[in-house]
Amino acid sequence: MASLSCAVATLLTVAGCGDATEKQAKSESTPTTVTAAEPARPATVREDDADLLKDVAVGAAATNKTLLAGDQAWQELLKSMRPPSPPAEWETNQPSKEAIADFNRKNGAMALDVALKMRTFYEKYPEHEMASEARDREQYLLGVAMQTGHTNAAGRLRDLEAARLKDPNLSQEERLQLRVAQLQREVSGLSDTNISARLNAFEKGARSLMKEFPERLELGQMLTSVAEGWLEHGQPDKARTLAKEVTDGKYPEELKGEANSLLKKLDRVGKPVAIKFKALDGRDIDVASMKGKVVLIDFWATWCGPCMAELPNVKAAYTKLNPKGFEIVGISLDRDKSALTNVLAKQNMTWPQHWEEATQGNKFAEEFEVASIPTMWLIDKKGNLRDLNGREDLEEKVQKLLAE
Repeated sequence: MASLSCAVATLLTVAGCGDATEKQAKSESTPTTVTAAEPARPATVREDDADLLKDVAVGAAATNKTLLAGDQAWQELLKSMRPPSPPAEWETNQPSKEAIADFNRKNGAMALDVALKMRTFYEKYPEHEMASEARDREQYLLGVAMQTGHTNAAGRLRDLEAARLKDPNLSQEERLQLRVAQLQREVSGLSDTNISARLNAFEKGARSLMKEFPERLELGQMLTSVAEGWLEHGQPDKARTLAKEVTDGKYPEELKGEANSLLKKLDRVGKPVAIKFKALDGRDIDVASMKGKVVLIDFWATWCGPCMAELPNVKAAYTKLNPKGFEIVGISLDRDKSALTNVLAKQNMTWPQHWEEATQGNKFAEEFEVASIPTMWLIDKKGNLRDLNGREDLEEKVQKLLAE
């Protein structure tokens, strides 16, 4: 169930799981455990789940025998499941929402088509050894189609899930994963703009699952993820209530540790943040000495796609509001100094940057338990931390703090 928090993040458009920037991060010794929170991105038919071109010829190919009709049909079916690759330029240029939506529609149409082929296969070859897997693939692909807006897959998917849930031989793990998928789909169908409704729906669904599977204590991770969602969207009191419920409950110590980290974040609000260093350009920086200014603490990296996608908003706010008393302090998690300096020069980022020459870790990210980037904190003119999610409505929030 380690993927539960990722599922919540994707559904609620809060902190994501970072797989969009994993390739870049790994190429430079991924700093600490920080991942990149990612924006809406294309849904794909997962290549690892597809088992593309799997040899199911039952040894016939190895002995130069003619493949059985079912084996041939299965191999051809697997070939048709090759997931489409996103355009190469997306590796370096953030795609538009319209481009992602178009890619998703095509991907979903392909998933729907292959799902139908899977059904045809197991109905035509019910005794084939891969018939059961074909049923599983059909269900998964219908879910992908639903995720990408092909609602005509809903009826068939509901029928398949209902039948599986009635199966007395269905394992508890399979039952739980199926129920989680149903909850994900339910929340995904809610308005993207009504985050409160989505968070409330996911919390309600999580509690229902916890009653249905009382022995699966790891489901408490869903509550922690919803708490993170409330924090990201400006509801710290709701976040604290859920985090306390996890720390005080009978949950695994790992989950309690996550909840405690969230409580520590909340406890920092309203207090000074001790950040003092010599910047990459030689300046001595001490946030405590910047009273009278509104300061954005920006944890970021050049390898982080969402960080770079956020940069135009950060630069726009800085250009407009720096003359009025707005400052930025960058905490770069880059390992490659040249990559960082090149981006700073190219993007004309004149604010100070903290950078460490280390093989792993970042002292400020570790001290403040920053688990995903970009993470943006706002410090008010009294020097106190006021907002843990400066990424949302940055310019508006800075305007209000400057007016105090």
